[in-house]
Amino acid sequence: MTNAARKKSKKKIIIFGSIGLLLLLLIIIAFVGGSKEEIILVQTEKIEKRNITQTVTATGTIDPEFKVIITPEVTGEIISLPVKEGDNVKKGELLIRIKGDQYLAQKDRLEANLKSSEASLRIYEAELNRVTLDYSRVKELHSKGLASNSEIELSESSFLSAKATYESAEANVLQSKAQLREILETLYKTTIYSPMDGTITQLNVELGERVLGSGFTQGTDIMTVSDLSNMEAVVNVDENDVVLVSLGDTANVKVDAFRNDVFHGVVTQIGNSALSQGIGTQEQVVNFEVKIKLIQPDPKLRPGMSCNADVETETVFDVLSVPIQSVTVRSDFPEEGKSEDESEDEEMTIKGNGNGKKEDPNEVVFVFDNGTAKIKKVTTGISDDNYLEIKEGLEVGETVISGSYRAISRELAEGSKVRVENKKEEQQKASTE
Repeated sequence: MTNAARKKSKKKIIIFGSIGLLLLLLIIIAFVGGSKEEIILVQTEKIEKRNITQTVTATGTIDPEFKVIITPEVTGEIISLPVKEGDNVKKGELLIRIKGDQYLAQKDRLEANLKSSEASLRIYEAELNRVTLDYSRVKELHSKGLASNSEIELSESSFLSAKATYESAEANVLQSKAQLREILETLYKTTIYSPMDGTITQLNVELGERVLGSGFTQGTDIMTVSDLSNMEAVVNVDENDVVLVSLGDTANVKVDAFRNDVFHGVVTQIGNSALSQGIGTQEQVVNFEVKIKLIQPDPKLRPGMSCNADVETETVFDVLSVPIQSVTVRSDFPEEGKSEDESEDEEMTIKGNGNGKKEDPNEVVFVFDNGTAKIKKVTTGISDDNYLEIKEGLEVGETVISGSYRAISRELAEGSKVRVENKKEEQQKASTE
């Protein structure tokens, strides 16, 4: 073998040896890296006892607790309108006067009819008295045998006829009086007075305008008189939350126009009829109207202002609590005495044969324990915006994992390796230093 051939063979051995060594090194690195257990970054928080208040949030508008919509009962032209929108009025103060000339004419005619009926009644009364005396005299003569049967029968007939005529005239007088009272009542309704102390919050007509009475139609809404010293928030509560609300519950009401003010109130009425929107569509919403009486309302509050109400439905004191995001739902929670793999195998068997009942998912939290996550089943109670009551399953002083959401809901499992990274605590320490 020549020197050139030897050199070429030696070169191949070096190349292939280097490639083999590199592949072996890559395999070792991949094996070491793959066997390295994943560490999940989490945030934690100590379990403490707190007071928790459950609230129901709803939106609505501000409205007077007492208001009267003024609608005329007669039709006619407005000839007097001494008030304007925003005026304060007293009970009994004149609000509007409607032209009543046609009713005055009817009044004069009915008064004349009444006088005519009363005159006729007096005439028939005199005739009845005369016939009554004749009838009495004939009866006395008949009893003595001095008058025949035909005479007494004729006298009795005249008496009964006169009596019936008198009663008819008497009924005509009563009818004329009733018609006169009716037109006087109608004439009285042409003048409308304030039914209460309040403020004109809405005025829909002007002087000289013709309004329709409510005798046969709905009538014209002339104005609204409201008591602005007694205000309430009328809010729409979702059907899932209204069952939590009770009469007497306290509420905090924020009005959009008063950004920095919070008005306190009490629930005084809960609607029984649903207010449905978008029925039969995907946007269907079912709400119930709830009224909240405001305590010491601001005089500047006006009807129709938008508001948000937080109704405090229940409060518990000095109870164990964890952040709301710490609690998740797991259907594969391992039973006591069994590993997680055994529980999963049993669940798969039940699902496969179709004879078992699928259990409801369990509420669980992950507890931080020396760098690992321990899963614990818990029983929860009410919650506020940030914390959830824990009735069973945890103790004071334990540390629960409160984040991230992805870690709690998907990544964490029993025994997962975790590393704590509490950004809020680090920022607070840095700011104090």
